[in-house]
Amino acid sequence: MIRVLIADDEALVRTGLRMILEAADDIEVVAEAANGAQAVDAVARHWPHIVLMDVRMPRMDGLAALKELNRSPNPPKVVMLTTFDHDEYVYAALHARAAGFLLKDTAPRDLIAAVRLVADGSAMLAPSVTRRLIDAFADRPPADVRAARERLALLTGSELRVARAVARGLANAEIARELDTSETTVKTHVSRSLAKLGLANRVQLALLIRDAG
Repeated sequence: MIRVLIADDEALVRTGLRMILEAADDIEVVAEAANGAQAVDAVARHWPHIVLMDVRMPRMDGLAALKELNRSPNPPKVVMLTTFDHDEYVYAALHARAAGFLLKDTAPRDLIAAVRLVADGSAMLAPSVTRRLIDAFADRPPADVRAARERLALLTGSELRVARAVARGLANAEIARELDTSETTVKTHVSRSLAKLGLANRVQLALLIRDAG
């Protein structure tokens, strides 16, 4: 059973997410929180596998709560929730090792699928969401192009080609077709790239590719 905690300052949003998730027979919502401070406390008491965390909340926002949770020895996987109103917190959250983020208008079926993917240790972002994230920050000046390119030098040619395709928002199956290889090979390249670069998910990989120009 996948244990989930929902943190959002809007009660209607929490109720809606709970109803969607508990419709799945392998997901249990173990607690709710109305702000980041409550979320941190609830994690210590309920030990969820996954936290669905609103980006903007009173008292302690989602980013501050994420950083606080990451200080614990065995933190849950945190998925940030956002309305995607060009929220600067999203970029910061991904670099703070969030498992990813979901739009609050994500379809119920996709929300359940995302929770299952995160619980399984896989990337949870739909390709369309990845593209929207990259596009939203396309005008953001690269933090350090040279540093990003030096990090990417750790990748093999094949891994770099796959990473570039990930940055374009392609799904594994699409990458496999484009590069004339198997989907299993693509998954292997992504996993090895994340391990070499010390990244948590494919969104961080996509952002690093963008920072490298």
